[in-house]
Amino acid sequence: MRIGYFLSSEELTPAEIIEQAKGAERAGFSALWISDHYHPWVDAQGQSSFVWSMIGALSQATSLPITTAVTCPTVRIHPAVIAQAAATSAVLTGGRFRLGVGTGEALNEHIFGDAWPEADVRLEMLEEAVAIMRELWKGGVVSHRGKHYTVENARIYTLPEQPIEVLVSGFGPKAVDLAARIGDGYVSTMPDGDLVARFREHGGGAKVAQAGFKAAFADTEEEGARIAYEKWPNAGVPGELSQVLPSPKHFEQASELVTQDMVKKAFVCGNDPRAHLEMIDTYAKAGFDEVYVANTGPHWQGLFDLYAKHVLS
Repeated sequence: MRIGYFLSSEELTPAEIIEQAKGAERAGFSALWISDHYHPWVDAQGQSSFVWSMIGALSQATSLPITTAVTCPTVRIHPAVIAQAAATSAVLTGGRFRLGVGTGEALNEHIFGDAWPEADVRLEMLEEAVAIMRELWKGGVVSHRGKHYTVENARIYTLPEQPIEVLVSGFGPKAVDLAARIGDGYVSTMPDGDLVARFREHGGGAKVAQAGFKAAFADTEEEGARIAYEKWPNAGVPGELSQVLPSPKHFEQASELVTQDMVKKAFVCGNDPRAHLEMIDTYAKAGFDEVYVANTGPHWQGLFDLYAKHVLS
């Protein structure tokens, strides 16, 4: 299994993103995920840099492949603009860029006051957006008048030599079916073997399946759990709330119902390499090809040292 590192834009400053990416490469991680947010989930995370600026910087700072986990190309930014951003990123990285996409969250996409569509409409928008981007990546002049988007006489001139892979996020059957139908791969954060099997059986075949999980490295498991609860209480927010709540304050309110033990179950806390290996094995048994770990809190170098010695060697 390929093991990568997940750069949480919601928690890290731009300088920390670059520093951790370099550290991940030194430690032996084989690839990078980076989140694409306008807001953090809660104010305690405190950051949210523009992902396309960061990918440009990362392209010059490391030689690792980079995947957005994930970009929503439907509301906040028009898919024709995302197509240009992704093409430039692929050129800068020498083809080491993959575009992870999903239907997004109101948290990031509501900022212009547009209505937040229901899930079925968001999936429909995503399918049209991906089709527009792929047409633009062919290099010709594109005009498109669809149900959700209009493109008029657009052409992307700066293009990579190879087509950009589009990996599609999915947490329910309809989204997984869409990923299988239109995606070059599948993205998730849950070790759900049934969803991976559905992706493969409904058209995904042997295409790559990526997943990510969070860790909180610390001297003890309890200290790691405390850090995780302080920074990511939203990890315990259930159901579709993560897609429909519109602001960090709303997530903070929902997180008042979340306990530290609930967050602890979603993280690998502490410094025991066996816990990390067990989590990775859970994703491997679920059928994922790649897994990406994010460290929350200040002790990221400890996590890199642990992985270099006990996981990646």
